[in-house]
This record gives sequence, C-alpha cells and structure tokens, in this order.
Amino acid sequence: MPRLRQVPRAEAPPDVQRVYDLLFEGRDPVAEPGTATGTPGNWWTVFALVPDCFRHAVAGFAFYRSQARKLDPRLRELGQLRAGFVCESQFVFSQHCKAARDVGLAEEKIAAVPAWAASDVFTPLERAVLAYTDELALQRGRVQDATFAALQTELSDEEILELTYVTGLYFMHAVMSRALRLEYDEVPERVVEVPAPAAGRRVADFMGGVGRTER
Repeated sequence: MPRLRQVPRAEAPPDVQRVYDLLFEGRDPVAEPGTATGTPGNWWTVFALVPDCFRHAVAGFAFYRSQARKLDPRLRELGQLRAGFVCESQFVFSQHCKAARDVGLAEEKIAAVPAWAASDVFTPLERAVLAYTDELALQRGRVQDATFAALQTELSDEEILELTYVTGLYFMHAVMSRALRLEYDEVPERVVEVPAPAAGRRVADFMGGVGRTER
C-alpha cells in the first residue's frame, strides 16, 4: 500500500471526481483500483489528499501536452524516460515508454534509453537531450557548457526552457513516487543486510585476516 492515505471517490471534490470517472470508469478507485494502462491508480488517490496539489499536477500534464509547446514531443519523452530511469522510478519509466511510443519515438530508441551512451541509434540532438537529462538529474543541474552548446545548435531558447521544465517536473514525480511508494514504485528497500548463516555454524572472519603479516 502507499505510505499515505488514499481518498475514495465519495470524499473527493467534484472536479477530482470527474478525473476519477475518466480514469476509473465511475468506480471508486480505492475500493476498485486499476487504470487502463494497468497501474493501480494510487498516484491519483494519494495526490487527492490535497486537492490544490492534485490540480497543480494535472495542470502540469496539460502544460506539456499543449499544442502551444514548441519542443518536439519525442525529445520531451526522451527526457522524461531517462529521468524516470536514472531516478529508478519503475512507474515513471514504464508509463513514459508507452507515452514515447504514442508520440512516435522508435521502438529501438525506447529500448536503448537505459544504455544510451553505448548506443548508436540516437541522433546528435537526441544524445544531447539525454546527456542534458543526466546532468539535470544525476548532477543536480551541473550542466556542462559543451552539453548546453550541443542543445543550442538545434533548439531555440524556448525549446530548451520547455525541455528543462518538463524534465525537472518528471524528476520530481519520480522522486515523489518512490518516496510515497506509489504505483509501480511500491517496493521494499532492496539494500538491506543479508543474514549470516544459521546460528551454531562457524563462520571464518576472512576479511579480518586480510592484510595481516605473518610473523
């Protein structure tokens, strides 16, 4: 289960209920979870805890999908996909594989995003977008001049701002999904101590002997 309470349909304000109805076909998404893409749908039901937060997020989706955007949606999805991958969000990565496909990004490019630096399927501009995404997400905005210059060879200032904003937005969504254990990011911590063998069995302290000088 998510780490925060979910809001059932009956407790949601009317505008949130309308979104619920679109996604869950009139069902109560807490009692009967499941969206058309296969997700449980608990991102929506948790964000509905704060209706203004829900509305702000939904407005963000409308922003990047607007026909007023100048940035090629295939480049936008490359940034969103890579942000989900490097932030280790199964939810963001999985959903934007589908979204990338919907806007016409080639299947071989979607498959190559995890190891893009070793792939030859991307154009120079696409490689610049992926490098920029890595520097935004992994280096927290420490973008190198050469990376930025590569973007500027083909993108306008307006397109670069849109790319930066949307990629940053999905970095946030990836982090929040993991922190709150939403959707496909509802997974336990995997970096934990592995138990030693059963009690009573002698275990040699191998590392304790490494580097000792015999006398």
